[in-house]
Amino acid sequence: MASIDLHFHSHASDGALPPAEVIARAAEREATLVALTDHDCTRGLADARAAAAAHGVDFLNGVEVSVTWNGKHTVHIVGLGIDPEHAALKAGLQSIRDGRVQRAQEMSDSLARIGIHGAFEGAMAVCENPEMVGRTHFARFLVNSGEVRDVRTVFRKYLTPGKPGYVPHEWARLADAVGWIVASGGMAVIAHPGRYDMGRTLIERLILDFKDAGGQGIEVASGSHSLDDMHKFALIAQRYGLLSSAGSDFHAPGEGGRDVGRTDDLPPICQPVWQALQERIIRAPRAA
Repeated sequence: MASIDLHFHSHASDGALPPAEVIARAAEREATLVALTDHDCTRGLADARAAAAAHGVDFLNGVEVSVTWNGKHTVHIVGLGIDPEHAALKAGLQSIRDGRVQRAQEMSDSLARIGIHGAFEGAMAVCENPEMVGRTHFARFLVNSGEVRDVRTVFRKYLTPGKPGYVPHEWARLADAVGWIVASGGMAVIAHPGRYDMGRTLIERLILDFKDAGGQGIEVASGSHSLDDMHKFALIAQRYGLLSSAGSDFHAPGEGGRDVGRTDDLPPICQPVWQALQERIIRAPRAA
């Protein structure tokens, strides 16, 4: 197991814990390098950086940008080593957040049509940052209200394409998202590619478009990847000259997946993204 985690979330987006608590949890698991990558939001980075310094953990500023690709596929692009104050990145992320509340109201209306009422208010009640209300907050409402046993079951029954509560949304363009990340001094990485409902041909088209836009990395080790996925994407990274990243995609204790702070070791053929990001790493103070 590697002590590096470059993809996880706090309650600034759809995680359950404050940024400082997530970093403390990672430190307890002996993480040495972490990146907080909240969805479409950099609000938690200052607290996370301070906590990382206090716990002796090296830190990268991060974000996970929501993208609509090829007209219908939602994909996520992680930005590592970004400057969160860069004007183009800030404006781009704000443009994505502006559409979330309207989408949430439409999701609530969809659930009301099958007899589940009060979902908008319920989702907002478990959302620390109202600009970032999304499917995970609706899932937690449905679990808390007793409608569904757990978050994983929610996504099987609701909130996914073809199911009640799902509302399609037009996110950022791939070229724009990668452009904002690169302009801010960061590296763009395709998040958890094993989760996308795409065959090999579409994945390869996505990678080519991503590289054309200036993207450089792909998550090989992910909390949602099987070992087969990891080795598959290690080979793809090698074939397309992409750097390899590793992240837990942790959101909350008890919600399934990998805990924060540790990831699978990358296969030996991989070139780790953190080797190319040394100048962007914020080093924790070392004991004398």
